[in-house]
Amino acid sequence: MHAMRRNKLLRWALATLAGTAVAVLVTSAGSRAAPTKSQEFFEKALLADAKTTGDIKALLGQRGGFVAPEIIFSDLTGDGRSDAVVLVETGGVAGPVAVYVFSTDGEPATSDLRAVYRSQRLYRAGVRTSGASLIVRTPRYATGDDVCCPVRIVERVYTWSAAAQTMRQRSSREIRGPTG
Repeated sequence: MHAMRRNKLLRWALATLAGTAVAVLVTSAGSRAAPTKSQEFFEKALLADAKTTGDIKALLGQRGGFVAPEIIFSDLTGDGRSDAVVLVETGGVAGPVAVYVFSTDGEPATSDLRAVYRSQRLYRAGVRTSGASLIVRTPRYATGDDVCCPVRIVERVYTWSAAAQTMRQRSSREIRGPTG
């Protein structure tokens, strides 16, 4: 008798738990935090920029990707004003797929920001700044590597070229990945 009641109670508890889990999944599916003002600003700038590739515009326009909330501000151009390093992410396994540097270099401080550097065909990219350098890391996969764990990573260092009005690659090296 007790076993029958216990089984009934257990089935009821499992059904309730499953129903709650389904309700949580249904109400949260497809939701994501509202974009920040910075994300909205840079998304509009990228969509308006004639040099943003069609692939990136489609990714942003169809909500398959987004401007990452972590925007890096650093003086990469050496003009004493902060420049903005902006990533476009997929939100999926591809991770960050594009990086842009926005600046007002060579223009009055009140000028609109403009993209002065673009790398728009990346996969799982990582970026950071060090002084006036932009460092971009991308995985270099070998046969059998898991997506999470490439044996090698390519690290490229870019610095500002006033003559070209863009970031130029100064060095490239391969370093050990997480499983290398």
